[in-house]
Amino acid sequence: METSSTSEQTLRLCDTHSHISFKQFDHDRERIISQLKNGELEFLIEIGIDLETSKKVVELASKHENIFAAIGIHPHESNDTPSNYTEEMGILAEYKTVVAIGEIGLDYYRNLSPKEIQKRVFREQLFLSRELKLPVVVHVRDAYDDAYEIIKEFKGELHGVIHAFSGTIADAKRFVDLGFKLGIGGPLTYPKNNELREIVRHFSLVHFLSETDCPYLPPQKYRGKRNEPAYVRFVIELISELKGISASSCSTILCKNAIDLFKLQI
Repeated sequence: METSSTSEQTLRLCDTHSHISFKQFDHDRERIISQLKNGELEFLIEIGIDLETSKKVVELASKHENIFAAIGIHPHESNDTPSNYTEEMGILAEYKTVVAIGEIGLDYYRNLSPKEIQKRVFREQLFLSRELKLPVVVHVRDAYDDAYEIIKEFKGELHGVIHAFSGTIADAKRFVDLGFKLGIGGPLTYPKNNELREIVRHFSLVHFLSETDCPYLPPQKYRGKRNEPAYVRFVIELISELKGISASSCSTILCKNAIDLFKLQI
């Protein structure tokens, strides 16, 4: 009996973390938008990292169906944030295409903003998220303990995703227990990333979201090149292998996870 190959299966390609508003896509952004129009991509969530990019993602999402926006201040930008930034974010959040606060969090790897300022700005945005009843998209690098302790202050009041999850299985359990999803992207495909693959095997599929973080973190097949939303296919295919289910079923579950978390009107 013949069986369909993965490439022949119809996958629902949902990218929950993209940056196609960045300059790296200036020459072919319309091509990617056309993939949303023709059904090759189901939807994507376009992520802001400061006030300027947050305004851009809202504008992009307002112009095109199946693009949704997340607005926020990335930890790298925390030190340069104006005092009234939460007011400006509150105004942006009035647009119906805004479905999350993000990308927010802590990054002690590059430490481009002082830790105490990062933590203050992170907390302020969590308060805003709670007030607006929006989920959060959280960036964490070399700061899992502090990020957990801060999010735990809002236990039961916030939901969201730990984007580009790179922690341990113990870290994963702590965030899952708080009701957070784990964002899985290109790094899952890297040969040395055994722990992340073990995390995907260990936890139920309901706890994961598929993402790219394009133009960054491309899957192994495109390592060293620009990432893009359609490459989420390679992430979904590997997740399906690790979970022992069809890629088609896997993609459907991952899309549903995102639709439910972000309350998307698809």
